Amino acid sequence: MTALGRSWRDAQEMTVAVPGDGELRALAHPSVVGSPQVGDDVLLNTTAWAQRLGTGGYALVVAVPDRLPPDPTGPGHLVKGRYTPLQVTVQGVDEQETEHHQVIAEAEDVEGMPVVVADLHSALPAVLAGVQATDPGLRVAYVMTDGGALPAAFSRTLDALAGSLAGVVTVGQAFGGDLEAVTVHTGLLAARHVLRADVTVVTQGPGNLGTGTPWGFSGVAAGEACNAVSVLGGRTVGALRISDADPRPRHRGVSHHSLTAFGRVALGGVTLVVPEGLSAELTDQVDEDLAGQPDRNPVVRVGVDGLEEALAALPVQLSTMGRGLAEDSAYFLAAAAAGRHAASLVSPG
Repeated sequence: MTALGRSWRDAQEMTVAVPGDGELRALAHPSVVGSPQVGDDVLLNTTAWAQRLGTGGYALVVAVPDRLPPDPTGPGHLVKGRYTPLQVTVQGVDEQETEHHQVIAEAEDVEGMPVVVADLHSALPAVLAGVQATDPGLRVAYVMTDGGALPAAFSRTLDALAGSLAGVVTVGQAFGGDLEAVTVHTGLLAARHVLRADVTVVTQGPGNLGTGTPWGFSGVAAGEACNAVSVLGGRTVGALRISDADPRPRHRGVSHHSLTAFGRVALGGVTLVVPEGLSAELTDQVDEDLAGQPDRNPVVRVGVDGLEEALAALPVQLSTMGRGLAEDSAYFLAAAAAGRHAASLVSPG
């Protein structure tokens, strides 16, 4: 390893010299693999780097052999990344030994809490901006599912938003949040009853897997998250993936990811939010795309006054599929409008 780069949360960038490949950009999660120093040998997994992936295109450090972290001795028996060489043991908010077990065991619902569900991790800061621009006093929690990156520490967005969120709950195989939970259901209960959230956002972690087929994308799980919200008595708000900048026809207008997850997978009803002020052409396309949604999914139009300024003021650089706010404003405004609508659903007091 020849140089250290940026660090955040439980993540460390570095430059590694690899015979035959030159210098590679690599990333380590020190609590899992050890804390590297310049001159160390490191064991790398170059699978994602070789594919030149956008979000996850690092060589990932598997181990720093001379600086391995100590074996875990703390509480907890939830194993995440199960049966992989890098499985980790964490304490779940829902397991018996935690102080929160009784709360989660007795909680029957989320008390009507609005929950914004989005396909992509990049929607999270925009949804938060919409909530805060509408009512800055609301507490917003984030439930991170395991469709993308599994370590919460991979997300620089979460690091930048640390002071703005009530907390992060990592569920399923995702790990590294302020709280760990076994399922989306207990993650939502923890957001409401432990973090005392007024509004919760659910998305997968950074990264997204898609195959260009109707059902072969990791965002299908957004529909399952909506079902969990419905079962637990929450008020589900869909952050539509809207774009007139994406070069792929299946993602222009309303992405087929949103249409499938909300329209075909979510069975309990999702309020779909469309931001006002889109171009006439995009508005017509969105209206056409949403015409086929089931009756259980009402469409609401939400004003965007002040939202673009709120998005620009975020402490994180907005990016989706390599496009920023200026290049794909419709996408970020749609997420922010969903946050604004969720905020409007919170009962006073």
